[in-house]
Amino acid sequence: QVQLVESGGGTVQPGGSLKLSCAASGFAFDSYQMSWVRQAPGKGLEWVSFISSSGYTQTYADAVKGRFTISRDNFKNIVFLQMNDLRPEDTAVYYCAKAREINLVIQNMDQIDIGRRGQGTQVTVSA
Repeated sequence: QVQLVESGGGTVQPGGSLKLSCAASGFAFDSYQMSWVRQAPGKGLEWVSFISSSGYTQTYADAVKGRFTISRDNFKNIVFLQMNDLRPEDTAVYYCAKAREINLVIQNMDQIDIGRRGQGTQVTVSA
């Protein structure tokens, strides 16, 4: 079965950095686009970034563009999210999730298999 395990969260000061990791198993990882989504306190899920199955194409939400970098290692079945210049508004639980179908191009939340996302990792940005 699909298993996604996030790690790397924590508490940092504004301007700090964190690198999140998501270890995947139970599916053909290198054939699926992957995503990071987040949920801030009291708010709904929002997508943060997508990456193509090859890793060559990345898409970012405007709120994180220029500060976050998504990448993947298809040999180790891991997807990463490097987060720099963190802001208090980045405080959220961060989840990784795969596309709903093999070879499906992610364009928005509708293409994300959100029901089988990982357990999440908490990121808190506070002075």
